[in-house]
Amino acid sequence: MGMIRYNLIQMKEPVETAELQAFVKTVDAKSLSRAAKELGAPRATISRRLARLEQRLGARLIKRTTRTLVLTNAGESLYRHARIVLDAVTTAEASVRRESGTISGDLRVSVPPIMVRSFFDMVSAFAMRHPPVRMQIHFGSAHVDLKRDGYDVALRATTELPPGLTARTLMRMPQTAVASPGYLEQRGVPLTPRDLRSHACLMGFARGELPETHWPLLGGGSVRVASAFSSNEITLLFHAALRGQGIALLPGIVTESHIASGALVHVLPRHIGRETRVAVVYEERELIAPQVRAFVDELVAWAEQEDEPLRPACPPDGKRAALKAPAASRIKKGA
Repeated sequence: MGMIRYNLIQMKEPVETAELQAFVKTVDAKSLSRAAKELGAPRATISRRLARLEQRLGARLIKRTTRTLVLTNAGESLYRHARIVLDAVTTAEASVRRESGTISGDLRVSVPPIMVRSFFDMVSAFAMRHPPVRMQIHFGSAHVDLKRDGYDVALRATTELPPGLTARTLMRMPQTAVASPGYLEQRGVPLTPRDLRSHACLMGFARGELPETHWPLLGGGSVRVASAFSSNEITLLFHAALRGQGIALLPGIVTESHIASGALVHVLPRHIGRETRVAVVYEERELIAPQVRAFVDELVAWAEQEDEPLRPACPPDGKRAALKAPAASRIKKGA
């Protein structure tokens, strides 16, 4: 970093914001082509800006290969400081837009794949009211790193949040182990958590990234279970349980109507389970960009009015599940 500071002092021309934006966006996107697309500029332009930045600083920032981009030590140091500079620029712009009442800029949102139609209606209505806002809505089960991956907002179901994020809870719901009567008739009913080791368990992915190996105990701690099938898609686990493929740990909002109809039954209800919450999360900042604040407020208002913010696809018999579950207690705005 000493070399960078020295060169900054010696340079006749200061580093341009566009050069820092090209550098940071390339690092975040891990690709010149994706960075160019997100910045709305030709790939050659982004490449020139990076080359100009390296020339100004007299230091190699990124090692480029045919497949990867790797930060040098100087690049890692500059990246940390460049993020601070660009955040400060964004904050300054946001302060002006907030006073003028204008909402514009980029808005990148990550949401889970299981959403109801009213969510799409809400997003479309928001985009139509604020045409200057350039929206990107990404659907996926993995928990994205907001800062590293360049997202402004994420909607996720989780039991814990990493530091540095603000969360506004939309709803809370219990998760319980369930199976079909046919499966239990064939394989037997587990009487203790240890019995799960001899059963076919349908496992989710921790943080949407790696297959789970343990299920939570209501009294604290966890128990290792035998995984017969794993997926980060809750709908697939739900259907597998209905078909008698094994035992799944699922939210009550998904299973309640099927418990009531007898299509599914609770397994070890006094032993296995946890509470999870659906929350909208964004980075902790002194001043939130107007487009982020407006979208978060709209999302919270939508969730308060929507009976079924998340639900699986139709069950195998084609009848849509009635998922209006009192088990999912709604939290008031700002909780």
